[in-house]
Amino acid sequence: MRLLITGGAGFIGSNLALMFANRPGWRVITFDNLRRRDSELALARLQGRGIAFIHGDVRNFEDLEQLPAVDLLVECSAEPSVHAGYEGDVRYLVNTNLLGAFNCLEYARRHGTAVVFLSTSRVYSIPALRSLPLQVAGKRFVLEKGSAGPGWSERGITEDFPTGGARSLYGTTKLASELLIEEYSAAYGLCAIVNRCGVIAGPWQMGKVDQGFFTLWAARHLYKRPLRYTGFGGKGHQIRDVLHIADLYALIDGFDQHRGQVYNVGGGRELSVSLAELTELCAARTQAQPRLDCDPATRPADIPYYITDCDKVSRATGWQPAWSVAMILDEVLDWLDHHRGVLETILA
Repeated sequence: MRLLITGGAGFIGSNLALMFANRPGWRVITFDNLRRRDSELALARLQGRGIAFIHGDVRNFEDLEQLPAVDLLVECSAEPSVHAGYEGDVRYLVNTNLLGAFNCLEYARRHGTAVVFLSTSRVYSIPALRSLPLQVAGKRFVLEKGSAGPGWSERGITEDFPTGGARSLYGTTKLASELLIEEYSAAYGLCAIVNRCGVIAGPWQMGKVDQGFFTLWAARHLYKRPLRYTGFGGKGHQIRDVLHIADLYALIDGFDQHRGQVYNVGGGRELSVSLAELTELCAARTQAQPRLDCDPATRPADIPYYITDCDKVSRATGWQPAWSVAMILDEVLDWLDHHRGVLETILA
């Protein structure tokens, strides 16, 4: 099996490459422009395992044109920040996420390659998510008991949740890419699956405030650096579910059975955590209490609540996450401690 991973030096791409490379008979090729900070760390890990790396940019079809034909393309390349484009130039975001996806689809069409496209939970409407009937319970937002509506219930957000209305510039580029995939499948018979991923976590994620908050929270506790609750009153009640990268790999491994499907993929209600709850978990494990600031102002792309309802993908595949929030946090903290000499200056 020949596999190409675009964005292959990113957190998701590099980890998937290393996992797929363990499969007998698989040849894995990674492709990346190395624009992300400290992507050389991922590059060293890939090369240490003998995984092929090709330097190139999905924005340039000529770079993709030089790649050999493969059986499967996992499209991980993206500008992943939900706040991208709100200040400064929006062109890199659009050119990478939308033009890049188009170029990958053209590559796949020419070679008859199957595609797994990693989309995002941020394709869903921000106004609709903010209008959910939320209340505070303990240190988190929860839905009112027994409440439900189009595409949502106490189980979380389904694939039928509204996508109309503003969804962030980042989310719009991913939704537009999904529509391109739909048309390529209808016009050219492209074999493709779309996974709308929530928060993915695990070692080697260079967490930032706007992408990779789980790692950032752990690092700021371990390295004793300040943190801030931002938006929705500044109490840290906003909530997300978390999925370990190995659980995402386990799902992608069965790609060939689910052509044409769109799945919400995340940890679900059992693997959900608020920022305030994560603060408590990190403090208990590190015995550290970093300075915690509060900014009540809500930014344009912020949402108070997102938990994935994975019922569709679970019923279709039997897939269930295996890693708990506590297990993910322990592994991330061990990684941060073991590689402290390299990581502290990056993440602190």
